[in-house]
Amino acid sequence: MRLQRLWWGGLVAAVLVGLVGVTAVAAAGEQFIPVLAVREGAVRSLGIPITNGIIDYLTLLNERDGGINGVKLIWEECETVYDVDRAVECYERLKGKGPTGAAVFPVSYTPLLNALIARATHDQIPLLGVGVGRSDAADGRVFPYVFNGLSTWWSVNTATIRFLGQRVGGMAQLKGLKMVYVYQDNETGREPIPILDAQATQYGFTVQHLAVPWPGLDQKATWLRVKVAQPDWVLLRAQGATARSPDPRRHRFRAPRGLERGPARRGAGRLAQILRGNRQAAR
Repeated sequence: MRLQRLWWGGLVAAVLVGLVGVTAVAAAGEQFIPVLAVREGAVRSLGIPITNGIIDYLTLLNERDGGINGVKLIWEECETVYDVDRAVECYERLKGKGPTGAAVFPVSYTPLLNALIARATHDQIPLLGVGVGRSDAADGRVFPYVFNGLSTWWSVNTATIRFLGQRVGGMAQLKGLKMVYVYQDNETGREPIPILDAQATQYGFTVQHLAVPWPGLDQKATWLRVKVAQPDWVLLRAQGATARSPDPRRHRFRAPRGLERGPARRGAGRLAQILRGNRQAAR
């Protein structure tokens, strides 16, 4: 986690330094950074610390370093409630603020980032979405204004499958296993499905995809289907209210000790939780 924070901080600093370096003369001593906040709604347990972290980092740069290259950073927070329409409204309202307009939009949520790609590309405003958004946006030749470094949902899924291979004694031992992928039914949850299907073909396991309607407060029907499937492994991608399901059927699948949050951990949300299917307990 410490390495991940260092990478995130380094990427943010690199992007900001580049932007400020280009516009420092015209910036009149300030550079504007919009903050698309999530302090309300179903993912507030994840969004509040992320929003606070962005503001704390910008504050740190100002107080410790005097800004970037002598240019102070200013910002304005706009509440999105993890809603695409609200995010687009915030983007349009904030993109022209500040002495030179928005330097970069930090976006920490896949549906929101995806909804802004076309607009930001047209406006030539970078989107900084570390580890979120559509995975193919990592190709800067096609998406020159999207920066989703460190990891993507595809790479997280690959790490998950490699972890499972280690648990069973090698990737070849995945052949014949049955997996169920339980995911929140939005772009965050759907993003890994094509790669997961390709890996199922490559390694010879089967995978069943079960969507949990957003925001995931009622998961009873989904976990009944998991019980019927009796999988060897359950892969859960969820955040906010979806990750805190009260349904007792989910907890009949026991996670390996010390690995309850799997290979990827983000704030208060469980975005890639691996649960070991216990067929006896599922009956």
